[in-house]
Amino acid sequence: MKNAPEAVTALTIEQETPLSEAMEAYFAKCEEKIGMVPNVLRAYSFNSAKLEAFAALYNDLMLAQSSLSKLDREMIAVAVSSINKCYYCLTAHGAAVRQLSGNPELGEQMVMNYRAAALEPQQRAMLDFAVLMTEDPARIEEADRQALRDAGFSDRDIWDIAAVASFYNMSNRMASATDMRPNPEYHAIAR
Repeated sequence: MKNAPEAVTALTIEQETPLSEAMEAYFAKCEEKIGMVPNVLRAYSFNSAKLEAFAALYNDLMLAQSSLSKLDREMIAVAVSSINKCYYCLTAHGAAVRQLSGNPELGEQMVMNYRAAALEPQQRAMLDFAVLMTEDPARIEEADRQALRDAGFSDRDIWDIAAVASFYNMSNRMASATDMRPNPEYHAIAR
């Protein structure tokens, strides 16, 4: 494993547990597939159990079988992170939107204001719901879920939209609270 960058977060936390073999392998797979270990993983790596829990939830929400495409899930991450002004997630997931869509302009629009993007009505409904969850979750009512159904989403899809939006609201708060820094490599992806 390569040495961690010096300033992944503003916190200095002593290594509590060594990385498990599974997490060592996960870091190696990241290096192999994307050429880096995302700093969010490095941030959690002071405690292997916390890292494993974070990675498992991320992998389930972002990579597991879902009717939502990988791009849909990344767009939710960016829309939520834009509202929360999360530098780490806007940089990392904005890069993913640029890469997955093949459209650098879409990635930039999503970071600044998803409403400026030429989205399909279904994508717009999905992002409107994710943003409502971020800005005022207590205001969500059956009509909001019905609007997603009317846009073609199943109840299971609504669960997935809510789970991804919830995860990024949590992740944004952790990244902001710890001043988590994105890997510099993200800035050049798909530009």
